[in-house]
Amino acid sequence: MLLEVSGLRAGYGNVPVLRGIDFAVKEREFVGILGHNGMGKSTLLNTLMGRIRATDGVVRFKGADVTRIGAHRRSTLGMGLVPQGREIFPNLSVMENLLIARATRRGDPNGVIEEALEDFPRLKRLLDRRGGALSGGEQQLLALARCLCADPKLILLDEPTEGIQPSIIEEIVDTLHAVKKRRELAIVLVEQNLDFIAALAERVLIIQRGVLTREIPPSALADADTVSEFVGFAH
Repeated sequence: MLLEVSGLRAGYGNVPVLRGIDFAVKEREFVGILGHNGMGKSTLLNTLMGRIRATDGVVRFKGADVTRIGAHRRSTLGMGLVPQGREIFPNLSVMENLLIARATRRGDPNGVIEEALEDFPRLKRLLDRRGGALSGGEQQLLALARCLCADPKLILLDEPTEGIQPSIIEEIVDTLHAVKKRRELAIVLVEQNLDFIAALAERVLIIQRGVLTREIPPSALADADTVSEFVGFAH
């Protein structure tokens, strides 16, 4: 098993958010997480990455207990996060953003940027442009390419379609499917776009009040009653 999470709890100060999360992700598996706003989706991803400290429970990655180590160390082990809001460096060029990511690459960094640009060819003509001057969709492509430059085996992907035009959303779906086959990549995906998550996830977990309460197949997202009952919004 690539990722194993048991009894995970975390929050902000004295405010608990995650109240005992249990799930696992296999190698090359895409898992979606759905739920109301404020149910703990982003907190879960940030806790898995080590950006928020777990107050209880265990996170294992490739069999190793990573619960108490920081985000940088988890990155070197093969975990990557594409956060909500992307967090690219807006005053640096596309190439400079990728060069910074390459510095965290495990093993030989040669060819890393070229490989990322083959995955995201739209970025090739934008290499000299500042990150902050890109469209929302282009910024998301850059955030994904930057993450892949570190050679992760697991990407934690938080709301990637937010504010993005449909053509780039389709491009991201196609690219992630291709990258999965070539790089043996697993993804844990938090997303509100039901079509996007149905197109990528092999199974979908429902989070309610900081607990994963149910697993549904992606096909269930086409059923309005199911979506309304367990997620709280429809297409």
